[in-house]
Amino acid sequence: MNITYQTNPKLENAAVNELFSSAWGKPYDFDFQPELEAAFCYIAAFDGSKLVGFVKLVGDAGVHAFLLDPSVDAAYKRRGIGRELVARAVQFARDHGCEWVHVDFEDHLEPFYAACGFRPTKAGLIQL
Repeated sequence: MNITYQTNPKLENAAVNELFSSAWGKPYDFDFQPELEAAFCYIAAFDGSKLVGFVKLVGDAGVHAFLLDPSVDAAYKRRGIGRELVARAVQFARDHGCEWVHVDFEDHLEPFYAACGFRPTKAGLIQL
């Protein structure tokens, strides 16, 4: 396995939909282009030309960045790809003047985010 990582590569909707469908176990048919264009950055992992991982950052154009959509193809999970994607996104934020990277997650994902260096904080949320 020779996984390569790229920051802000051109991604086709079909490839991202295929990845998300595999990663999250449900079909996706979404136009990702507006989100990709609006992102602070996104990191993609490839096995050859196959998209096998993805994460994006959005920001406030200041000191805060928000980590969203870390996704790894089901066949590639538990190989460190997710942690590497998060590490690269955090480094991008650091290199571009951010002081904080925020992430929201469900309880069962806490071990993953703790392994990535996140610590619990109080936060507020309104579900719409």
